[in-house]
Amino acid sequence: MSSYHLHITNKNYSSWSLRPWLLMKELSLPFEEHLHPLAHGSGYRQPQWKSFSPVCHVPCLHYHHPPSGSSDPIILWESLAIVEFLHEQFPNSRIYPDSLPARAWARSAVAEMHAGFGSIRQEMGMNVSIRVELSDEAFNEGLVKDLRRINEVWEEGLAKFGGPFLAGGEFGAVDAFFAPVVLRLGSYLGAGERFLGERAKGYMERINGLEGVREWVAAGVKEKERHEAHEVESLEGPGRKLVRDLREEEQSSGRA
Repeated sequence: MSSYHLHITNKNYSSWSLRPWLLMKELSLPFEEHLHPLAHGSGYRQPQWKSFSPVCHVPCLHYHHPPSGSSDPIILWESLAIVEFLHEQFPNSRIYPDSLPARAWARSAVAEMHAGFGSIRQEMGMNVSIRVELSDEAFNEGLVKDLRRINEVWEEGLAKFGGPFLAGGEFGAVDAFFAPVVLRLGSYLGAGERFLGERAKGYMERINGLEGVREWVAAGVKEKERHEAHEVESLEGPGRKLVRDLREEEQSSGRA
């Protein structure tokens, strides 16, 4: 049994859950997944999760450490704290690059993603199962600013450290933190085409091709739960047209 237990929620909706899950998956770090579906009519803060998360949200990592002499696990309840803890626990896994300049840049980009890009979160809610066409009306000032900054960060990292990942040759924490943006850009058609440069578009393809990303998306599409608040959020606002729902296609193929 693994000493690391990662608590997450619906893969279709949870960008925060994806970050540590994908990092641990891609770097082959040992962990057991515990998926707790969202309750209908509520947000990401779920009172029923208090039993394993002190703040009632996920991701939440439990580390069972028998040599400590205590049966109580070490608990980490923020994605950034989880990643930093894993970096300490697995120093040879290159969660952050060996190079000091690349490591400093990656940490800064991770922190910026953790704290910022509020317009992307609000206007392009995580929903891996849908394809929404965005017209000019959808791109308000805040969203345009965030998308331009995403392109700037990705293009800078790829150019500065040589790719194919943001901080160099290996997938790491900074890629895991920006992976949900890649999935959002895949769900909301038109944003990437308008605001990403060629290197950034190539990076999107690379992340979408990762085994862990493919596994996450496939699982999200197969989830039976539909959380009304998040479904409404995905189509709220001007300039949006739903053009595809992969869940309906999955159900149709299952009936065929």
